[in-house]
Amino acid sequence: MGQTEDLLATPSALSELIRYQEQAVVSRTILKNAGGTVTLFAFDEGESLSEHTSPYDAVIHSVDGEAEVTIAGEAHPLRSGNMLRLPAGKPHGVRAATPCKLLLIMLKSS
Repeated sequence: MGQTEDLLATPSALSELIRYQEQAVVSRTILKNAGGTVTLFAFDEGESLSEHTSPYDAVIHSVDGEAEVTIAGEAHPLRSGNMLRLPAGKPHGVRAATPCKLLLIMLKSS
């Protein structure tokens, strides 16, 4: 995989920008600046990110596979092509029901 600069003005298939690793969660930063971040994740089946909070709103988009996203204790299934808003200040976590790739877009407040 190349550096973030490699993606500059180049059409890319999201699912091809990151690879699954057995029993792991892998991430790749696509864009990072003062306005926020765009990060691509690949989760092996059963892998998770523990519940945490962020001071910023975010949107999570399922590129491939299935995951369960919890927001403030409420479970939301996320399937390929679905997206979900993660409100600022609300605890959230992710668990992969199948191997899945998720795109996280975090917008920082000005």
